[in-house]
Amino acid sequence: MSETSQFSLLGTRRFAPFFATQSLGAFNDNAFRNALVVLVGYHMGLDEHAVGFYSNIAPALFILPFFLFSASAGQLAEKYEKARIIRWVKLFEIAVMILAACGFWLKSIPVLLAALFLMGLHSTLFGPIKYAILPQALKNHELVGGNGLVEMGTSLAVLIGMVAGGVAMSYGPLWASALVIATAIVGWLTSRAIPPAPATAPDLVFNWNPFTETWRVLGFVVKDRVVFNSVLGISWFWFFGGVFTMQLPNYTTHFLGGTEAVQILVLALFSVGVGAGSLLCERLSGHKVEIGLVPLGSIGLTVFGLDLYFARSQPTSLHELSALAFLATPGSWRIVADFVLVGLFAGFFIVPLFALVQSRADRSELSRVIAGNNILNALFIVGAAAFGMGMAALGLSIAQIFLAVALLNALVAIYIYTLVPEFLMRFLSWILINTLYRIDTRGLDNIPERGAALLVCNHVSFMDALIVAGSVRRPIRFVMYYKIFNIPVLSFIFRTAKAIPIAGHKEDPALLEHAFAEVDQALAEGHIVCIFPEGGLTSDGEIAPFRSGVERILARRPVPVVPCALRGLWGSVFSRRDSALGRSRLPRRFRARIEFVAGAELAPTEASAAALEACVRELRGDLA
Repeated sequence: MSETSQFSLLGTRRFAPFFATQSLGAFNDNAFRNALVVLVGYHMGLDEHAVGFYSNIAPALFILPFFLFSASAGQLAEKYEKARIIRWVKLFEIAVMILAACGFWLKSIPVLLAALFLMGLHSTLFGPIKYAILPQALKNHELVGGNGLVEMGTSLAVLIGMVAGGVAMSYGPLWASALVIATAIVGWLTSRAIPPAPATAPDLVFNWNPFTETWRVLGFVVKDRVVFNSVLGISWFWFFGGVFTMQLPNYTTHFLGGTEAVQILVLALFSVGVGAGSLLCERLSGHKVEIGLVPLGSIGLTVFGLDLYFARSQPTSLHELSALAFLATPGSWRIVADFVLVGLFAGFFIVPLFALVQSRADRSELSRVIAGNNILNALFIVGAAAFGMGMAALGLSIAQIFLAVALLNALVAIYIYTLVPEFLMRFLSWILINTLYRIDTRGLDNIPERGAALLVCNHVSFMDALIVAGSVRRPIRFVMYYKIFNIPVLSFIFRTAKAIPIAGHKEDPALLEHAFAEVDQALAEGHIVCIFPEGGLTSDGEIAPFRSGVERILARRPVPVVPCALRGLWGSVFSRRDSALGRSRLPRRFRARIEFVAGAELAPTEASAAALEACVRELRGDLA
C-alpha cells in the first residue's frame, strides 16, 4: 500500500478542485451569515429586542431547508452525474449572493432572510454530494485521508469566512457584497475542473413528495445497524458541538471577560484542533477506516469538556479583554489547551465515522444515506438549542451546561458502544496492536469490499487475529483454537468480534462440528471468515502443512478465497520464540516492524489446501 501523504491528493485533479469548491462554499456560507449578523447588530439602528428576534429566527431559516429538501437532494445526487450537479449548485449560489448583495445595499431584512433561507437550500443540495463523491474519486486507502482534508478545510474555511464576513461588513455593504459574489464566482470556476462522477442509481424514479421521501431515506439509514449507529454518532457530534458554539458568545463575555476578538480566538483554537485531529486520523489509522479512533475521540471530548468546566467554573470580574489581554490572565492557557484538545478529539471522532458510512453503505444508496444523516443532524442541532435553553431555564450557568453535555457525552458513548461492540473492540485492538507492533500492509484491495470470502493465513503469534482484524477494513469472523479464544482480556475482544472457537477432533469433536456449522452460516450471511489452516502456532517460525479443513468449508460453501501472510512476527511479542509464553527471557522484538500481505483472490475450485499453502509461503517469503 502506498504510504504517500494525504496532502498529495491536493495535487490531483480527482480531489483538488472538489476540495477547493467545498472549502469556498463553506467560507462563503459563513462570510455571508456573519456579515448579516454585523449588519443587523451594529449598522441598522435596531433595538435590543429586534436584534434578539432576528438573531433567533436566522438559524431557524437556515436549517429549515435541511428538513424540507434533504431527501430530494439525496435523490438528485444518486440519479445524476455529481460534478454536473455541483456546477448547477454553484451557479445557484452566485444568484443567491447577488440577492444578498441587494439586501446588504438596501438594508432590507426580508431580502436578507430570503437569501439566508436559499443559502440553507444551497448547503442542503451540496451536502449529499460532498461525502458521496469521495468514494468515487478516491481509492480505498485514501478515504480516511480525503475525509480528513475535507473536515480540515471546512473547519478552517468556516473560521476564516466568519472573520472575513465581519471585517468586510465593517467597511460597508459594498465590500461585503463584493466578497460573497466574488467567492461564489471563484467556487463555480473551480467546480468546472471537477472530473465526472457517474450517477450511482441512474434508473431511480424521482419522488417529488418530500415527506414520504424523507421517511424513505431514513429507512436507508437504519437498514444497516453499523451505518445507523455511525450516523447517530455523527449527529450526536453536531449536538455536542452545537451546545458549545451556541453558548460561546455569552461564555466569552461572562466567563472569559473577553470581547468579540476573544470569541474569534476561541473559535480559531477549536477549528485548528479539529483540523489537526482530522489530518492525524490518516496517520493514526494507517491509511484505513479505523473506527477504533471513535472511542478515543469520545473519551477526549468528555475529558477536556469536563476540564473546561473545572478550568473556569465561575464568572470572571474582568471585562472587555482583548485576545492578548485574555491570554495574559491566570488560567487562560489551560482554557486554550482545552479548546484545542476538544477540537483535536472531535476530529478523531467524526472523520472515521464519515469514512465508515462511506465504506459500509451501498454505493447506489450512499447519497440518500448522507441526506438522511443531514436530516438527523438538523434535528440534533435543534435539540442542542433546546438543551441549552432548558438548562439555562433550570438555572445552570454556561460552565455548568458545558459540564452537563460532557457528562452526557460519556453516557451516550457508552450506550453506542454497547449497541455496536465493534467500535469498542476495534479501539482495544488498535491500542494493543499499535503498542506492541509497527504494521505495514499490502494488497488489502484484494479483499472484497462486500460479500462472503474466506481468508487463509499463517499462524505465528497469539495476536494474529487482532493484527489481521486491525488491518482489514471489514469485520471478520475468526476461527481460532479454543485455548487462544479463552485467553483472559483477549477473550473479551474475541467474543465481541464473534470469533468461532474450534478444537481438534480428539479434544472436542462436538466443538469441532459446531465450528464448521458456524463458519458455513457466517459465509451464507455474506461475512468474511478467516482461518489459520496450520491448526496451531508455529513452534519454529516455519509454515506447517495446511490441514484439509479449508477444503471441507469450500466444499459446503464455495466462496472466493484470499491467501494472506503475516511477515516479521517470529521472535516478536507473543510469538513462541523468546516470548514470556514460551521461554523465560523477555521478548527481544518489542515494537517490531511487521507486515500483513493479502494476495490475489482464488476461485474456490482452485483453492486446495496445498495450493493455498504454496500461495501463503510465497507471500511470506523469507521474512518469518
